Amino acid sequence: MALAAAGVFLSAPTASASTALPATNSAHHCVHHTTGLCGWTHHQKPKDKYETAKCKDATVSYSAHSSGTCSHHSGVRYWFK
Repeated sequence: MALAAAGVFLSAPTASASTALPATNSAHHCVHHTTGLCGWTHHQKPKDKYETAKCKDATVSYSAHSSGTCSHHSGVRYWFK
């Protein structure tokens, strides 16, 4: 996924062998919000360490802030950070 903003291309971070994910929520904390569930407590793991949420339409979000996350994708299904 690449986004063009003012002629600059930005790509979503990709996972590598050195970005191992923990098996539990010991190193990550779900956002406490009125919508969405904690993915860790529902046996869901993020695609990579940069994914912050999975949207209800199965797209992923790399949003730095919880405000507006998945707003154009039917809302948040799972939070990861």
